[in-house]
Amino acid sequence: MNRRNLLLAASAAGAGILAVPAVHAQGAWPHGKPIRVIIPWPPGAANDTLGRLLAQRLSEKLGATAVAENRTGGAGLVGTSAVLQAAPDGYTLLASAFNTAVMPLVLKGATFDPQKDLEVCARTARAPLVLASTGQKREKTYVEVLAAARAKPREWNFAISSLGSAGHLATIEFLRRTGLDLDMVTYRGTQPALTDMMGGNVQLLIDPCFAILPARGDGKINVLGIAAPERSGLANDVPTMAESGLPGYEFQSWYGVWAPKGTSAEICGRINALMQETMREPAMVQRMTGQVLEPVTESIEESKRFIASEITRAGELLKLVNYQPE
Repeated sequence: MNRRNLLLAASAAGAGILAVPAVHAQGAWPHGKPIRVIIPWPPGAANDTLGRLLAQRLSEKLGATAVAENRTGGAGLVGTSAVLQAAPDGYTLLASAFNTAVMPLVLKGATFDPQKDLEVCARTARAPLVLASTGQKREKTYVEVLAAARAKPREWNFAISSLGSAGHLATIEFLRRTGLDLDMVTYRGTQPALTDMMGGNVQLLIDPCFAILPARGDGKINVLGIAAPERSGLANDVPTMAESGLPGYEFQSWYGVWAPKGTSAEICGRINALMQETMREPAMVQRMTGQVLEPVTESIEESKRFIASEITRAGELLKLVNYQPE
C-alpha cells in the first residue's frame, strides 16, 4: 500500500472510530449513567409509590441504575423545575401527578407550559374521585344530602384539600351542576380536611378514592358516589354519580411520567412500553388495587390527548370562580 492509500485508510479508520461512539451514544440508552426519577412530593403518597416503582422497573428491565429522588417544595414546583432544566438525554425523569398539568394555572411562579416544555412518556395510574359527607349529619345518601343542602345551604360547606387539586376542580363543577351556593374551606392536605369532616366541622369533601375509601366503615363518613363512568372494582358497592343523580360527572386524580423537552421519541416510547407492560401484570394490578389505584395502559398520544383535555377543563373551571394563581 502506497503512502497516499495508507493515509486514506487511516483517515477512514479514524472516521469509523469516531462514528461508532456517536451512534452508540444515541442508541444505547440507558448506558452507564444513573437515571434520576424526580418525585416532587414527599415520601409515602401514591405519587411517591409510583415514582419508586418506575425507578425499580428501569433497573430491573433495562439494566439501568435508577434512583428515586424526592425533591419537594413549592407545591411540586421545585422538583418539576429540576426536570425542566435537565438535559433531554433520558437520565432525568419526572414522576408526578395531575398537579403538574395544571400547575401554571394555580401557581404564580410556574411559568412553564406543561404541553410544550415537557415530553409525556406515560400515564401510569388513576384514582377516581368520590363525594363524601360527614357522618355527623343524619342524611346518608346523595339525594338526602342534596335536598338538605338546598334547604339549608348555610349548614353545609365543602372542604378543599388543596387549591387547584382535582378535588377543588371537581367541587367547582359539582356546585355549578347542582346550582348549590356553598362555602369552600381550604386545607393544607387531605388528612386535615378529612379529619374535620369526620368531626362535623365541614360537611362535604370530594377527593381521590384512595384518600377517602379507607376512612369509611366506622360511620364517621358516608361515601355518596364515585365520579367515574362505571362502578369501580376498588369499591363495587359505591354508586356512580350518574346512578346517584348527576350524569356525566367524571373526575379523577392521575399519575404519569414526563421527560425534559427534546428527549427523543425512542426513549419516551421505551418508557411508555415499560410502564404499559408493568401495569398489565396481574401482580401489579393486585398491588395497585390494594392501594386503591387503577392501573393505566395507554399510548403516548392517548396520554397527550387526555392531558390536553384535563388542562382545558381545569382552565375553564378556575375561570368560573375567577381563581388567581398564588
